[in-house]
Amino acid sequence: MKQIFINLPVKELQASQAFYRELGFSDYELFSGDNQKCMKWGDAVYVMLQSFTFFNSGNNKTIANPKNSRTASFTLPVDSVELLNHMVEKGIHAGGNEPTPIRDEGFMKVRTLEDLDDHSWSIIHLNMEKFLDIKNNK
Repeated sequence: MKQIFINLPVKELQASQAFYRELGFSDYELFSGDNQKCMKWGDAVYVMLQSFTFFNSGNNKTIANPKNSRTASFTLPVDSVELLNHMVEKGIHAGGNEPTPIRDEGFMKVRTLEDLDDHSWSIIHLNMEKFLDIKNNK
């Protein structure tokens, strides 16, 4: 199986861990420790919440501040618009921020959520039937 590990520098490990739990991630103790907490999304996606010191160990580059700089963004697809809205509302309630209004493209709805450290996540619902219909009729 192929997997992806996304390493994110965070100011407060426990607070960030609680935030990601609210979004539906689960704790994955195997890869967790004092300086990082692993959060699992399905069988293939892992988010490694790391203290700034741990994230930057062995590197002399400055960590970009996502509040002031454009950094990588991540996308989580969900099965329904209801789940999309529920997930974003839980994230906002847990301290996250929704910087832009919902984007409705007819076949896809997208809401953007920033975590406690301003890392950007797009939560999307794609209606594949509508998407394929539009694509095939071009």
